Amino acid sequence: MAVEEEGLRVFQSVKIKIGEAKNIPPYPGPNKMRDCYCTVNLDQEEVFRTKIIEKSLCPFYGEDFSCEIPRNFHHLSFYIFDRDVFRRDSSIGKVAVKKEDLQKYHGKDTWFQLQPVSADSEVQGKVHLELRLSEVITDSGVVCHKLATRVSECQGLPIVNGQCDPYAAVCLLGPSRSDAKKTKVKRKTNNPQFDEVFYFEVRTSTETKTSVNVRISFPLSLFIFIYLSRYLSLSHSLYLFFIYLSFSLSLSLSLSLSLSLSLTVSLRYFLQPRENGNKSVKADELGSLRLNIVYTEDHVFPSERYSPLTDLLLQSAHVEVSNERARTRGKEKQNVSTPLRSLLLGEAFLSEKPQDPNTIFRGNSLTSKCIDETMKLAGMHYLQVTLKPIIDEICTEHKPCEIDPVKLKESENLETNRENLRQYVDRIFNVITTSGVRCPTVMCDIFFSLRESAATRFQVDQDVRYTAVSSFIFLRFFAPAILSPNLFQLRPHHPDPCTSRTLTLISKTIQTLGSLAKSKSANFKESYMAAFYDYFNEQKYADSVKNFLDLISSSGRWDQKSIETPIMLKEGFMIKRAQGRNRFGMKNFKKRWFRLTNHEFTYHKTKGEGALCRIPIENILAVERLEEESFKMKNMFQVIQPERALYIQANNCVEARDWIDILTKVSQCNRKRLSTYHPSAYLNGHWLCCKQSIDSAPGCTPCTGGLPANIQLDIDGDRETERIFSLFSTYMSKLVKMQEACGSKSVYDGPEQEEYSTFVIDDPQETYKILKQIVSAVQTLEQQHAQYKRDKFRKTKYGSQEHPIGDKSFQCYIRQQSESSTYSI
Repeated sequence: MAVEEEGLRVFQSVKIKIGEAKNIPPYPGPNKMRDCYCTVNLDQEEVFRTKIIEKSLCPFYGEDFSCEIPRNFHHLSFYIFDRDVFRRDSSIGKVAVKKEDLQKYHGKDTWFQLQPVSADSEVQGKVHLELRLSEVITDSGVVCHKLATRVSECQGLPIVNGQCDPYAAVCLLGPSRSDAKKTKVKRKTNNPQFDEVFYFEVRTSTETKTSVNVRISFPLSLFIFIYLSRYLSLSHSLYLFFIYLSFSLSLSLSLSLSLSLSLTVSLRYFLQPRENGNKSVKADELGSLRLNIVYTEDHVFPSERYSPLTDLLLQSAHVEVSNERARTRGKEKQNVSTPLRSLLLGEAFLSEKPQDPNTIFRGNSLTSKCIDETMKLAGMHYLQVTLKPIIDEICTEHKPCEIDPVKLKESENLETNRENLRQYVDRIFNVITTSGVRCPTVMCDIFFSLRESAATRFQVDQDVRYTAVSSFIFLRFFAPAILSPNLFQLRPHHPDPCTSRTLTLISKTIQTLGSLAKSKSANFKESYMAAFYDYFNEQKYADSVKNFLDLISSSGRWDQKSIETPIMLKEGFMIKRAQGRNRFGMKNFKKRWFRLTNHEFTYHKTKGEGALCRIPIENILAVERLEEESFKMKNMFQVIQPERALYIQANNCVEARDWIDILTKVSQCNRKRLSTYHPSAYLNGHWLCCKQSIDSAPGCTPCTGGLPANIQLDIDGDRETERIFSLFSTYMSKLVKMQEACGSKSVYDGPEQEEYSTFVIDDPQETYKILKQIVSAVQTLEQQHAQYKRDKFRKTKYGSQEHPIGDKSFQCYIRQQSESSTYSI
């Protein structure tokens, strides 16, 4: 989901590897060990939580998390918590990385020192103030000055223990010191609308004059409080707890302003913690955390800006490229293949020309990597439906499956373990080979092209039409998903060591079964694996594999309704508002367990209980976000049905986006999908968005979700082209050098110059023309990006909604833009 800016869309994404923590301070008790887990937060909104590592002061997590970031943020934070069975989990420390500093750590394993967590360190949000200085004549004829201070609103205040009931206190300091004046408390909101005005009499050191402008300096202090109340039943009295979030308008806890008479100054400020609010903590006192963070930000223009580059890339899909010519280095290959795959797949141009029947797609060529990424993009739902139920069962049962006599535990029986493993392999093999009708059409088309190309090129080898397809579907799709289910969204966390070993053995066996090798036992280096594989040396397994490969490499389309068994796609707790099915029932909010299958969307009172409500997938007409103003609640979305809408609040912005995406995808082919919807709720007899009074009135806003029924993938071609442009821009010097090499080779028909010897150029003249067009297209886009930044820089106002006063990132922004403004492309 993009953050909209003037004339373009901004996409933010992050990939995080949470490694390990070390030197966590011991628990202050007889048992020094801790049960620690780590959370990932956008500002203070938790979006991911690792598993709990018990009884360790150096917990190893080894977990990956990636997401699209659907909103603006200032800090990416990581908190280490200690689980407490009887009380609230206690925070040990945190790592907070500013958004503008994320590039410093891009793709690097970095140890971060844990910092203390306190009320002052958790300050966040911004406030909108209006100040107006007026000259007033009192009853006695004395001229004085009064300052009108309007506290308009606050945004993004922290939520403490699930509560946020804020109020603001304003006072003058210095010679004109006054008592604090407080706003009303705004209940249950972290975006309070105060809109209250306070008046202060200001004493000046200057003589009163009748001139229009009077310069005056005074310190003004504003405090934002979060008012928390708890009823303590032990003493039967009401205790009021508050977290003192001191906000000052400058580093000295005061603000000097130059105001003109009768002129209103309207500015926004970031809330800042009190100075010296934190106790000094030694660097190594709280321990450290190892992280690898990859943050990307794509600024995407409208489609017409990318047309020249897109046309060049799509033309390249018709050029035959051998594996040898398409090899690139590991990280570059990944960076290139992902956007290139999406772009070419979006235009249905992906194809391959195999070179050697014995090495078809065994190496990591650029082409094979593109198809790998294609399968991940197109087949994620297919994997969920096919493998998730059995993978969940394996991870839950924890049956012993070790068949290596050396690693066998004393309490385990080798034959029992073999039988457990054989049953798991049989079940996974059966669910894979019977899943052909669910294979996505896009993947079937690719496999059909691979099979036909291989069979045409290698007519002597009758099995090449199978091995060409199995090299992808088994070796690069199912086997890796079984081995690391957390990387394919089949499990939320990396499996424990025992389960991971079981999945490794299953993955090896499935990979060999799918390879159709003539001497399969020879494929195993371990003798115990060769002995175990004897169970599967029957012709029926080879026949099942061939039938499955024939089915998925046909170009026909299959009816998705033939999937009769409900497959669980996503589940979890969320908060929902009553739908009004009972005429006189209260429409309150309740926490419920939601469950989505390929057949229906249901919610339950708690996990494992019967469904309170069932919504068939065909009844989902649209899934859209709900504006926060409807119920003063964040992260809400609506599931629109024929008669009513179900309003749901997710736990965080990333989870809300995930639910919207998967509900949209599973219902995208519904024939009655809406084209318009209401972005706000129907309350008090009218729609809040368009004010229509009829509850069945057509929507006032075009739907954003959903795809035409004949399109299988949601691909943003402009975004993928922008990512390819970024790569070209990064390696522009190499492009220019390659262009020079082409010119040198075509002009001097002799030995290549030493500085160009690293390039392998088959057709230098044609390559020169293409490179010249690419360089021209990239330079044009660079100029457009630079012009956009200059225009934005000229329009930027310090103290605006985008850059409030106190925003430290603004200083970095000014420096970057000042440097770029002097650079000429």
